[in-house]
Amino acid sequence: MSGRARLTLFAALATLLTSWSLTPLVQSSAWLLQAALLLAVQSAVGAGARRVPLARSLTVAAQALVSLLVLMFVFLGKGESTGQGPFAYLVTDFGALYAQGAQDVNEFAIPAPMTDGIRLLLLSGVLLIGLLVDTLAVTARTAAAAGLPLLALYSVAAGLSGGGKASWFSFLLAGCGYLLMLLAEGRDRLAQWGRVFGAAPRDRVSASTGLGGGAGGHATAPVRTGRRIGAVALGVALAVPAALPALGGGLLGARGEDGGGSGPGGTISAVNPLVSLQSSLNAQDNRVVLKYRTDSPQQSDQYLRILALDEFNGVKWEASGRALTDVPEQLPKPAGLSAAVRAGAIEVRTSVSAADSYTQRYLPMPYPATQVDIGGKWRFEPEGRTLVGDQLAKDKFQNVQGAQYTVRSLLLKPTAQQLSKAPAPDAAVLAEYTKLPDDLPPVVAETARQVTQGAKDNYTRAVRLQDWFAVNGGFRYNTKTASGTGSEAVARFLAQKEGFCVHFAFSMAAMSRSLGIPARVAVGFTPGEKQADGSVNVSMRDAHAWPELYFEGVGWTRFEPTPRSGITVPDYSRPQAQPAQPSAPAPLPSASTAAPSAAPSQADDCPPDMKKLGECGAAKAAQRPSGGGGPSATTVALWAGAALAVLGLPLLPMLWRSRLRARRLGSGDVLTAWRELGDAAWDVGVPPDGALSPRRAAARVVDLGRLEPDAAAAVHRVAGAVERSLYAPPGAEDSYPGLASDVLLARAGLLSAVTRRSRLRALLLPRSAARLSWAASARWSSVTASASARLASVRMRLPLRGRS
Repeated sequence: MSGRARLTLFAALATLLTSWSLTPLVQSSAWLLQAALLLAVQSAVGAGARRVPLARSLTVAAQALVSLLVLMFVFLGKGESTGQGPFAYLVTDFGALYAQGAQDVNEFAIPAPMTDGIRLLLLSGVLLIGLLVDTLAVTARTAAAAGLPLLALYSVAAGLSGGGKASWFSFLLAGCGYLLMLLAEGRDRLAQWGRVFGAAPRDRVSASTGLGGGAGGHATAPVRTGRRIGAVALGVALAVPAALPALGGGLLGARGEDGGGSGPGGTISAVNPLVSLQSSLNAQDNRVVLKYRTDSPQQSDQYLRILALDEFNGVKWEASGRALTDVPEQLPKPAGLSAAVRAGAIEVRTSVSAADSYTQRYLPMPYPATQVDIGGKWRFEPEGRTLVGDQLAKDKFQNVQGAQYTVRSLLLKPTAQQLSKAPAPDAAVLAEYTKLPDDLPPVVAETARQVTQGAKDNYTRAVRLQDWFAVNGGFRYNTKTASGTGSEAVARFLAQKEGFCVHFAFSMAAMSRSLGIPARVAVGFTPGEKQADGSVNVSMRDAHAWPELYFEGVGWTRFEPTPRSGITVPDYSRPQAQPAQPSAPAPLPSASTAAPSAAPSQADDCPPDMKKLGECGAAKAAQRPSGGGGPSATTVALWAGAALAVLGLPLLPMLWRSRLRARRLGSGDVLTAWRELGDAAWDVGVPPDGALSPRRAAARVVDLGRLEPDAAAAVHRVAGAVERSLYAPPGAEDSYPGLASDVLLARAGLLSAVTRRSRLRALLLPRSAARLSWAASARWSSVTASASARLASVRMRLPLRGRS
């Protein structure tokens, strides 16, 4: 192996070993294998370009172009289609997948689920770092400088993961990769001077030079010395932080002690209210984030609600985008609340004080609040009855940090009879809050029907679901269970029967919707722990998620399916006639649970939460995001320009086929049109068979192409025209005005019958393009044969001219 080839290999290996530091950020490390294969392709392209040789700039451009094309191929069909044709497949959808990845990074906690968007960001980042390392180390021959992009990759990974239990191992891998690359370059440089040398024996070394050997009279080769120095340096780098814990803030430093990842005295924050829920439940530091006093006679029902997640898009529950208004002096009447239930309610006054370390942009309040007295800039979302911090300045938003506020709320006391006799909800409520993704596993609805079999009303169904989760379904509460995402996570939880509040709330809400009961998920805090002075402390482990079901006349009603001590089951969901079979554990003194911190990232001009709520710039109206969340106009424009620049070459086969098709169908010739139909079938995987008659060939295309009746009839009409053209007597009618439209109809049917990947292959890499190589080969053979004949003729004439 040549020195440059060895350096190329070790440069790719250094990038891959440093990429290991990214593994704590996601739940799966299977993407590393893909990264290794893509790095191998990128390095092979660079090695080939340097061997040609190409200019340095062209080498880097070729590596970047091939890397981009391979990425597009790997993620083909992963994005949600926002248009038709190759342009949409390769540009719009690919850009949308990047945007979805950025959104997933903002919304998921570490370790995040391996969504296609996050995987695209990981692979793109690794390939970019790999390209920089290869350019610096191999193309520019400065391996030492190639450590800078490797350091950047490790620093980002270590900073996001907050250290982690395997941080020392990640550092060791990254350091070894860098040292191996340096040694490979050093060996190559020494080899350019000749043989890698060592010193002469001690007895042959001049005392005046001081050049001595190693032990035993032999010198140590420079490469071996470099290995030893590198090993010692790595050992020191790993040992010193362990020996000096006070230096723990560097690249190998552990996460801050506050549990929020921001160091001592930092803030507890998160972009999405569910992001820190599991980590808060598992936190060792049970920090108090809220204190309150209340005159409620039932402190066990004093849940502090943050917001409601009312949209299940198949990946996660989230708050749908709704219009915000100014905070009214008196909040409007709660949706669905009747005068009879309102008359039995008690108005409660609660004074809340937030800790300086709690930066939540949603205001925790008892539900349903009727009046809020708080300073600062806040906005009101009527449907969820939520207060959201307004934008104060660029990159700064109002939050709960250190706030003191007073909330007046209703303590509703609906009866089981009122709930069981609740009339059908409004059609709009029913339509919006019973929507489920199409890919929801059937086991969810089937289980819901089995559990509620025989129930005569929605209230009874809701109580049976609650009891099944909390009491008699065999479920276990475990905060260590992976939260998971998507519709399959619900089915997996129902099978494993182990999880924490998010699993129970999401599953009961989904099952309720499958039964036609309007449902959503609320996120907030359980009542907290009462102190000797009458105040109540709400700590990090008091965060909670629970389902809210809608009953006309009562409104949104809390249920408690989570089987955990400290969770209070509402009185209206307790069994009335069968006290011997309680539907949930008896209420215990409220223990602590967990605080979902939902402060948005301060690095965005308009973070995801404000975008969902329609408060970005001038867009103050409700903006419900589409399911795909496609790219912005700017993103599409940028990707369009990049695509036109780098994808011209791959699009040539498609352009050639389009031109050839237009020329063939415009000629009006039956046999030419028949050839175009055969090529269209060939492009989707039905190869031509010249041994068949037109009628048999048409039947074969219809059968293998799985054509619909209209397209099949068009194929047979074209075949009939071919038979008449070939076998009809002279003077017969030979014009077929609908020939071109029949060929296009058949081609459309062939494309619609195959998968998206096959359709894209037919458009971009048509199999019939092989005719180009055949034609070129035939023309070359013709040229060489003609040249050989002329050369032979000249040779035959030369002797004759010599004799004359």
